[in-house]
Amino acid sequence: MKLFIDADGCPVVNITCKIAKKYNLECIIICDTSHSFNIKDIETITVSKGNDSVDFYLVNKISKEDIVVTQDYGLAAMCLAKGALPINQNGIIFDDTNILSLLNQRHTAKKLRMSGVRLKGPSKRNKKCDDEFIKNLENLIEKYI
Repeated sequence: MKLFIDADGCPVVNITCKIAKKYNLECIIICDTSHSFNIKDIETITVSKGNDSVDFYLVNKISKEDIVVTQDYGLAAMCLAKGALPINQNGIIFDDTNILSLLNQRHTAKKLRMSGVRLKGPSKRNKKCDDEFIKNLENLIEKYI
């Protein structure tokens, strides 16, 4: 089992790296050239900037039961298809019971935005989000270790 981080815009990179070290798991940060990470003993892979370049690189590197931290529903769906275990920055574990509805919500929101509707953004991140992420990530690791 490895831990992969879709690090473009990810607010839990440092938390994820600490948890990886706690469980002695290999952790790989993947980002594009607009981001820079330098965390001791953590591999960082930088790919060229471009639509979904991080996503496609990441999905080609993962294996069954690797954990992927991402807020991207499309990437989460591709990870599930490969048998990986995607989780978002708020601790929501993506699986076959929730991914379709999340993808449909994303599609509907995109159609609304394209028609000129302004949608409210996500709530401000708080400690409760971090706590839920830590709890669910550790539970996921312990379930598959």
